[in-house]
Amino acid sequence: MNFRSDNTAATAPEILQAIVEANAADTSRAYGEDNWSKQLDARLSEVFECQVRVFTVASGTAANAIALASAVPPWGAILCHREAHIERDECGAVEFATGGAKLALIEGGGAKVTAAAVEGAIARNGGDIHSPVLSALSISQATERGAIYDPDEVAALGALAGKHKWAFHVDGARFGNAVAALGCSPADITWRAGVNLLSFGATKNGALAAEAIVAFDSRFADAIERRRKRGGHLLCKGRYPAVQLLAYLKDGLWLKMARRANALAGSLGEAAGERLSTPVQTNQVFVKLGDAGVAKLREAGVEFYEWGARGSGEVRLVVAWSQREDDVEAMRGLLASLH
Repeated sequence: MNFRSDNTAATAPEILQAIVEANAADTSRAYGEDNWSKQLDARLSEVFECQVRVFTVASGTAANAIALASAVPPWGAILCHREAHIERDECGAVEFATGGAKLALIEGGGAKVTAAAVEGAIARNGGDIHSPVLSALSISQATERGAIYDPDEVAALGALAGKHKWAFHVDGARFGNAVAALGCSPADITWRAGVNLLSFGATKNGALAAEAIVAFDSRFADAIERRRKRGGHLLCKGRYPAVQLLAYLKDGLWLKMARRANALAGSLGEAAGERLSTPVQTNQVFVKLGDAGVAKLREAGVEFYEWGARGSGEVRLVVAWSQREDDVEAMRGLLASLH
């Protein structure tokens, strides 16, 4: 029973078939000049109901680092949650890509950033030559604790970013899960709410090393294009990530897979009951089990990550789009037995 992460899951059959069909073309133009890559701007412009520029990359880390480097100078600072992926899980990639920009960390329940917390961070910044220049705000949607920002919450942060002339970036590694949970238009939690840049994730939700930077503000496009090339992420066979993203979006496949993962995670949350660390909103479940509970899961052969402070007895269970229902049922039984 593998609940370690949704990035361990298989690739969706529809996406694999799209790769096979593109491969049958035998040859195609390189470096994003192929017919599939040229469709991406138009297709994602439809999804987001506005004109966008799209840049494929191989990983979410690359998407985050390149997007933020396009908007932040080396002497700048990026406001983000202390549990943000760019802080805890990317080995300083953003700092490297920006040439030394600082991450200014913010506290908040559910790994969420609030407008009040941002105001506090502004107050703590010296605002003079001795301090880094606050240049961007980055949030994760869904967060590293599985929480989601509703349109009003994103808009409140977007208004702050706009007021201070910062870039507003969203790490959307699990963006599909968030949209599926909210049931809103993708536009309502991006550009309509003031977002400039989105790291649009697909790998955790059924794709094969296919991520994209979506620029809602064209002034960042040239820098993204140059930094993608300079950083080694302009793939010569760009048709393969492109066809994956086109298949991912076709007939709402991305939301169908995300809804299934969210629903199965919700059922685990019900079984966990009062041991839940935080309400289940997407496909991540955080449970306080204690040392004995953690040991029992390991004895049963469950794969998962321990979470929180070392020795806290908290675990993270992530349900993938392709999770077997019998594994979910077995996991529900294990969680119920720990009450």
